[in-house]
Amino acid sequence: RLICLISNFAFSVALAVGAQQRLLPGSCGFEQGACGYTSDPAYAPWTVNDEGRFIMADSSFMEETDKAILVSPDLEIFEWSCLRLVYQITGMGSLLVHLRPDSENFDYVLWSADKPSDSWLIANVDLRNISGTYQLLMEAQPSQRPGNSIAIFEIHIIPGYCIECNFEEHHLCGYSNQWNPNVNWYVGARLAQDPQSDLPDDHTMNNEKGHYMYVDSIYVKKLQEVAKLVSPMTTTPMAGCLSFYYQRNQARGNFFSVFTRDPLGHYEEIWRPDVYATSTWKLVQVDIRAYHPLEVVYEVAFNSASGGYVAVDDIAFSPEFCHTETEPTFDPSVANCDFEESLCQYYQEHTGMSVWNRVTVRPNAYRIGDHTTGSGFFLMAHTHFTSGPGYMGRLHAPFLPGNHKYCLRFHYALSGFWKIDNTLSLYIYDENNVAQERIWTVSESSRDVWTEVDITYQKPMSTKIVFVSICRNFWDCGIVALDDVTVTLGDCRITAGPLRPAPGHCYFETGDCGYTQENESKRGNWIRLRGQTPTSYTGPRGDHTLGVGHFMYIEASHMLPGHSSQLASPELRGSSRLQCLTFFYHMYGSGTGVLSVFLRQADGTKDRLLWQRHGEQSISWMKAMVDYDCFSRHKIIFEAVRGPSIRSDIALDDIVFRKGPCQGVYDHNNSQPHALEFQTCNLVFQQEVCLFYGLAGSHKEPHSCALQLDTARADDGYPALKLTQEVQRVRVACHRIYQNLAWDVFCTSNVTIRFRQPLPVTVED
Repeated sequence: RLICLISNFAFSVALAVGAQQRLLPGSCGFEQGACGYTSDPAYAPWTVNDEGRFIMADSSFMEETDKAILVSPDLEIFEWSCLRLVYQITGMGSLLVHLRPDSENFDYVLWSADKPSDSWLIANVDLRNISGTYQLLMEAQPSQRPGNSIAIFEIHIIPGYCIECNFEEHHLCGYSNQWNPNVNWYVGARLAQDPQSDLPDDHTMNNEKGHYMYVDSIYVKKLQEVAKLVSPMTTTPMAGCLSFYYQRNQARGNFFSVFTRDPLGHYEEIWRPDVYATSTWKLVQVDIRAYHPLEVVYEVAFNSASGGYVAVDDIAFSPEFCHTETEPTFDPSVANCDFEESLCQYYQEHTGMSVWNRVTVRPNAYRIGDHTTGSGFFLMAHTHFTSGPGYMGRLHAPFLPGNHKYCLRFHYALSGFWKIDNTLSLYIYDENNVAQERIWTVSESSRDVWTEVDITYQKPMSTKIVFVSICRNFWDCGIVALDDVTVTLGDCRITAGPLRPAPGHCYFETGDCGYTQENESKRGNWIRLRGQTPTSYTGPRGDHTLGVGHFMYIEASHMLPGHSSQLASPELRGSSRLQCLTFFYHMYGSGTGVLSVFLRQADGTKDRLLWQRHGEQSISWMKAMVDYDCFSRHKIIFEAVRGPSIRSDIALDDIVFRKGPCQGVYDHNNSQPHALEFQTCNLVFQQEVCLFYGLAGSHKEPHSCALQLDTARADDGYPALKLTQEVQRVRVACHRIYQNLAWDVFCTSNVTIRFRQPLPVTVED
């Protein structure tokens, strides 16, 4: 009964104190209206309660729309701040908070909840210091059944970090006691406590009216149980100095520690006291690095009924580390490399030969290119690069500091191996170049498919990763390929990746990301698939993201020649800045048709063509990068047209929207096509050319070939064109593939050539 009185009194006093806290623009208690917040007219409305105090989205007012979006006024808050949202979900539904930066096409999800409750709950969302104007969006999605609603009681934006608290606010800054029937944390206040108690005044006000959190052995029902005070979960990366004040008496009868806990439930102790008891408030400062979401947990346990108490107050955070010996934050991307320009900071051991070599494969129909773009560089280990019958190749990464959890991701591909033992392994080496542990090795792999590997590791000392490939016998060895190595801080299961895509990213691993069929029919739809497409000699063998994941494609055998299918992105709101669209496409097969990208505006104007490819491009996934601008709401449409035969599967994967302009390796033909720029001609071989690839090398028969191409002059002035055997740079798609154990035979047949510009004169030789 006394505990209830203390808690109720603490909350009533805290209401008055908390009301005096400085609120930033965007705060609202909905007492006298919506404070500049408005409902997005494209969706269902939010309604302010007639008596004030909250705003609500009710399923009763939703017809065709299944959500309501509440938009804040424009905000310019240049300091780190904390959004505290008091809300309630009644029945079934969800509530999301988005951040909408100015001049960007899409919104960032900051927080979400979908658990119903019988009372008000508090959410805490860190808002990083942003240099530009932005808006906050509250997206409510109550279930369509009657009686479901989502209400917001107040929106407070205050300076500082969400894990900071002096416990004077009525909702305790989102800190919570993890309920235990035997021992718990309570709100302490000297003014309301038992006169016989020896609990202290609080630290914030240094008088009997202030508040703090405490746990006392007199309320313990069972010893060795743990009381846990849990901070709000951080929502954005942060690193610096966590500080707090504590008091502790009869310390030999209790245990006090502070931990961090990630979303996977993993604990890491960051502090424990070095003194048994304190008669006054004692300051603690400890450095933390929150590269992914985490909670700070204050734990107390008692081994005696007279174990005293532990009290905590004035939790604060600073972006500056509190200890000079703490290693400063660093960028683990020094270990990233896509091998497009060089080996980056990777190097090989000097053994007299280079096992790992940078190579590139031009787009073709029989050998995959690199993973980054489809036509760039990657690393390859092969006996062709060595002088002996076998090799051992070690590729060393740069050193990274210890006491950090790292997420390593890379892609590899194998080809031509009879045995895969020791084909590719990954070791951790210490500063003395001694192998500490093998953390991964190839167990089984799809051949000629780039496969992603992600590994989480942590060591107390400075270490580096080393890729090791061993070939013991010429006849057992094939090709080992490596590309796109990245290292980030944190656990791979938590950090952004294919299964946790960032805003604007879609890998199709967890669903269709809101992409829809524009001309849905029983035949000819885009299909989400995992694995290889069913028709031979067309379509990818695996997706681009993981190698064993999902992608979207059209199955040409379900369509007629010339039939098309459109895949539409979720609606994008438009921006005053240039936008960059990147995606990977796969167009392999002798009958491949056309893939086009259109911009479709909401006002119904004619679709604008942004990008287009005709015919077979490569057996590899190819990267496309498209700059475009649009100021109003719009969608991006991917249209695939089936070609003349069933070998016309077209696939898409890894669609990403970013602020433009696009940077990096551009698609070879990124310019927007024009209908008058092309003339289609058929190239017919007078003599067949066959390329033989095998373990003993490669050769070509016959050595030369006469090529003849004749076309009639087009109405738009295209001249007749002749190609002779001296034109050797023409790349020919291979239509027939024969496989006979160690030998692959590729024979050329017909091919379609498209000329981008009219030729000024007839080419004779």
